Amino acid sequence: MKYEWRKKEKEIYLPQNKPVLIDIPRYKYYTIRGAGNPNSSFFGEYIEALYATSYAIRMSYKKGLEPENFYEYTVYPLEGIWDISEKAKQSFDGTLDKNELVFTLMIRQPDFVSNEFAETAKEWAMKKKKNSHIENIKFIEITDGRCMQMMHHGSYDNEKESFLIMEEFCTENNLKRKTKQHKEIYISDPRKVAPEKLKTVLRFQVS
Repeated sequence: MKYEWRKKEKEIYLPQNKPVLIDIPRYKYYTIRGAGNPNSSFFGEYIEALYATSYAIRMSYKKGLEPENFYEYTVYPLEGIWDISEKAKQSFDGTLDKNELVFTLMIRQPDFVSNEFAETAKEWAMKKKKNSHIENIKFIEITDGRCMQMMHHGSYDNEKESFLIMEEFCTENNLKRKTKQHKEIYISDPRKVAPEKLKTVLRFQVS
């Protein structure tokens, strides 16, 4: 039976639209770093590169080249860690200039994926897809640790409303947000879903 994160890991990927505390363990990811306005055309190339490598692993069994302990699964959703440049931080006045954004995009990989196999899958993806960003993808392990998260419904431009709710919850429960950096997990595909119906998990680390 295919492993589906939507059914097996609901508390991690499908929280309600209210703040909740959660401890996120160490997971394996394909990641790629970038900077600039995500509304620009280049941004889609980063996403394409991540999915190309992720599906190279997912479909490896069809070539009879799957790694040991492989099982069928649904590819995990796209995630992004967002911040602003150091230059922007020095003069930040509360107004976000999307051209000053810096990001790390990522897609989680199953536990059976080794460093060696992740590099092999990258090579397959580079042969199949003409995308120069694939070469810059890294396979690493990340621990989010203790976090505050909630599901945001609606446009990305309205995320500030959900962050205010999350920060109020932190204040009321004697929690402190570690940094202004945050993670987004894209449950909806913006190419297929209207902005007002988008679902995005918002998450930041707390102490």
